[in-house]
Amino acid sequence: MNPRTLILRTAGVNCDRETAFAFQTAGAAPESLHINQLLENPDRLGDYAILALPGGFSYGDDIAAGRIFANQMRHHLGDALRTFVEAGKPIIGICNGFQVLVKTGLLPGPFDPRGGQTATLAHNDNGRFIARWVGLAPVSRKCIWTRGLDKRLELPIAHGEGKFVPADQGVLESLAANDQVALIYADDDGDPADGRAPANPNGSVGDIAGICDPTGLVFGLMPHPERYLTPLNHPAWTRQNPPPQTGAGLRIFQNAVEHARG
Repeated sequence: MNPRTLILRTAGVNCDRETAFAFQTAGAAPESLHINQLLENPDRLGDYAILALPGGFSYGDDIAAGRIFANQMRHHLGDALRTFVEAGKPIIGICNGFQVLVKTGLLPGPFDPRGGQTATLAHNDNGRFIARWVGLAPVSRKCIWTRGLDKRLELPIAHGEGKFVPADQGVLESLAANDQVALIYADDDGDPADGRAPANPNGSVGDIAGICDPTGLVFGLMPHPERYLTPLNHPAWTRQNPPPQTGAGLRIFQNAVEHARG
């Protein structure tokens, strides 16, 4: 059975179709829903096995990237989201979706609808929007989304506010101690970027490109896995020898589908 997957969209989201296609390719049954439809009946969230927050510029990134979308979710869907997480259902936030998950408090977690956030995604160190491919190294053994990614991979990024910043050193240490750092920016050899550009494109603390919550089910990342599903998506596909069977991003969606199927 193909797990029903909710692609939650709102004004300014522009990667919902690509995200839906990625889940469909991975074996899910994706359905796109505007947040207003979910706000009318939050219990509808329980009808789905996976939740995805796609990339884009929700509400024009007014105030801060993802802030308005996050406030809608935390204040009006908080109880439904907590029930979803407690049921062991996976959630992914990609780029703007990652920003939303952090600003709702779903990441780093554990989630409390009445709590605050303990990290943010700030402006890139160079003050510019960056769109290019980056090297990544998987770190977490807990994150269900990154299982099977055991070596350096490449994914594209496209963001202006992608610098991961924890509230304090204690949050950073907790992420490492709880195995919540899922992906880090890496150099050509697969070693940590160690804060150096261009391997670390935005200045993220600890080279963090993606994290999960303490359960390993809620996952957010700045790179776009939905943009690398087949070898043909890679700009160097004609020079890859041997060429990969699939794009590195597809494994991420397949992992969630396999988990949802049990």
